[in-house]
Amino acid sequence: MAARVVKLIPSRSAFLLCDVQLKFRTAVHGYDAVVATGNKLLRAAKIQEVPVIVTEQNPRALGNTDDRIDLASLGPLHLATVEKTLFSMATPEVLSLLEKHDFKSLVLMGIESHVCVLQSTLDLLERGYDVHVLADGVSSCNKEEVPVALERMRQAGAQITTSESLLFQLQGDASKPNFKAFANVIKAEKETTTQTLQTLLPVRHAAL
Repeated sequence: MAARVVKLIPSRSAFLLCDVQLKFRTAVHGYDAVVATGNKLLRAAKIQEVPVIVTEQNPRALGNTDDRIDLASLGPLHLATVEKTLFSMATPEVLSLLEKHDFKSLVLMGIESHVCVLQSTLDLLERGYDVHVLADGVSSCNKEEVPVALERMRQAGAQITTSESLLFQLQGDASKPNFKAFANVIKAEKETTTQTLQTLLPVRHAAL
């Protein structure tokens, strides 16, 4: 039987930023690259009008979301920052937001790949969401964990992709009025995207 084709539904998409917190800054492989991808997605979110949900794992111990991630610029597109102790992002608060806004396509990025990102992906897939995991937007303290986690998510039914590919899927059409602004973001992020791919993806070829 042919595999099910899973496409993004732009009008029902949300970005989920998982636990990109200050205490992980010196521990996670390629942490700055994860932050860079997060900021690129936020810049695009404002143009493509994609809502964003953020979680923080035990912020009293691990700190808040990295202040280099410009959540304030999102305005009402930043639906919430949810504190959690669950490793999964599928907390009652997050699930309530997903249901309230009738989301279907969830774009997941953050840390750690083999813990919170993996458990979030499995829980959200189980609840019927289409989960798109950014290979250039996730990492772990031990880089060797990442390809195993990505493959586990792929086996479970997640779509493993890259930030630029995903953003072009959301855009869909060069004739849209916002295309020039979108293209400007892609161009402005070109060098950063290259550096991020070189930092994060070489350890993942087995899963890609």
